[in-house]
Amino acid sequence: MHGPGSAAWLLVALCAATGAYCLLRMRSRVEEQRRTAGGEALMGFGMALMAIPAAAVTPPRAAWVAYALVFGAAALRTLWAARSGTHHLHHLVGAFAMAYMAVAMAAAPSGHAGHGGAGTPLVTGLLLLYFAGYVLWSGARLVPVAPVAATGGGPQVSGWGDRPELARACRLAMGIGMVAMLLTM
Repeated sequence: MHGPGSAAWLLVALCAATGAYCLLRMRSRVEEQRRTAGGEALMGFGMALMAIPAAAVTPPRAAWVAYALVFGAAALRTLWAARSGTHHLHHLVGAFAMAYMAVAMAAAPSGHAGHGGAGTPLVTGLLLLYFAGYVLWSGARLVPVAPVAATGGGPQVSGWGDRPELARACRLAMGIGMVAMLLTM
């Protein structure tokens, strides 16, 4: 997970900012949005911690095991929530990917996955394909189709936590971050 220093720090900043905005979204009046924002905040902050360059901090093996347990539990919780709708499946894939990367880091002798030269494992490749497709899809959703009239033609927004375009931008940022992290494995 530990790429070049400046790029890694930019990824840390992007993921931490995304996690912080998701915490703001947890103040929404819509219960489903609060729940989703909480999972996304966990993902953003977890990605930020995992992307810290190894030159700055090399976490002990126990930290990677803890990450794997936390994101494994998040994956199980999301799997349970997926019974009510397929919109939870992306969060399930994300939590699984985080647990998978943490297990890979815990299993690596030096704590740095991807330095074995054995090529890209099948699971990593499948996750890369999924998140690359997700980034393209979610990026296309941010492009406005038609201008919204300035006189109430759009949805009523009550605060920063209820802005759907910002939530989509955060999901796009986390998708890009996930691609970057998977590429360094």
